[in-house]
Amino acid sequence: MSQTLLTNATLACIDDSSGYGLRENAALLVDGGRIAWIGSTRDCPVSSANTAINDVEVYDCAGKLVTPGLIDCHTHLVYGGDRADEFERRLEGASYAEIAANGGGIVATVMATRAATVEQLFEQALPRARQLMSEGLTTVEIKSGYGLDSTNEIKMLRVAAMIENELGLRVVKTFLGAHALPPEYADRSDDYIDLVCNEMLPAAHAEGLVDAVDVFIESIAFSVEQGERVFAAAQRLGLPIKAHAEQLSDLGGAVMAATHGAQSVDHIEYLGNKDVALLAQNDCVAVLLPGAFYVLREQQLPPLGALREQNVAIALASDSNPGSSPLHSLLLTMNMACTLFRMTPTEALRGITINAARALGLAQQIGSLEPGKLADLVVWNVDRPAMLSYRIGMNPCVAVMQAGHWRKSGQGMSA
Repeated sequence: MSQTLLTNATLACIDDSSGYGLRENAALLVDGGRIAWIGSTRDCPVSSANTAINDVEVYDCAGKLVTPGLIDCHTHLVYGGDRADEFERRLEGASYAEIAANGGGIVATVMATRAATVEQLFEQALPRARQLMSEGLTTVEIKSGYGLDSTNEIKMLRVAAMIENELGLRVVKTFLGAHALPPEYADRSDDYIDLVCNEMLPAAHAEGLVDAVDVFIESIAFSVEQGERVFAAAQRLGLPIKAHAEQLSDLGGAVMAATHGAQSVDHIEYLGNKDVALLAQNDCVAVLLPGAFYVLREQQLPPLGALREQNVAIALASDSNPGSSPLHSLLLTMNMACTLFRMTPTEALRGITINAARALGLAQQIGSLEPGKLADLVVWNVDRPAMLSYRIGMNPCVAVMQAGHWRKSGQGMSA
């Protein structure tokens, strides 16, 4: 069947400038993988019985909430090993410096990722992706960044493509070769950036594995000037850019990225209020990552008030990674954003739907329930959107549709 009709739904369309876009007793028609019509159930074009009529599958939502498919716009889902031992050692009193001196930190993940085969990385990443999918995820961004050489960065991006093919999940593949300085380039960061720009990125792009390019601009990573070099290389290839910036200090990375046309700047706890206007002027999305804030027990809050005042689009993401955010739940991400950052439930839901779509350059296709957009949607066993941020440890997802097709059990559904 090419047509599906949802009836008796509470739709959170997310189709206005700031709210849920709620429509009660509503119906939604899907045709050819896209949303064809939205209106009142009493005005729907076929019977509301939950049976197939005239080649239209009818799904009676019985008042349940329907939202756009969820979008995780910042993850590091592909990596080798884990860092649970470091988590335990930190809580027993070891410092980050002590752990790093003993081969821990990001270097440990790089070594484990380099040692793993494509098949091993794929097998390790699948459960992480499926867990996110069980809560209504339909689109995910997956970064490289734990290979830090051409062979292993490409290996990570191939795994991301394999996840897309295996799960039917929409995957945006982001090259993050400038994530950290690999051990073999100690004290030679400019030489490593040359490698990133002249060899690693072009090789990954030549294989069709790069949808966007990211860089970590921070005192423990790369400078603003080095970030500019990576962005120039990306833009020569016609690739969109984004940045990890202002997570631990204010180096000006977010401002530089925004003025170079970045889709998003992510973390930004230390972004100054005076610089937020530049994000708005350049239509740059602010991606907040409460999982890392929580795990690292940070104290510096992102400039939420200034972001609101300047009408900057605020997205949320899990930042799922083995070190600072071993988080695999967008519902918990929403709750963290509300409790830690004082975001509203409305802002949180918009943060993992339309604004996350904007952060990935996909807002014309997904992120809201509107005629013409792809039919990515989630049916929840709740009657109002705030319940998604309010409950902790509950998953009320009962059905997921991606591009007009219902997801089956085993494809990220809990049933």
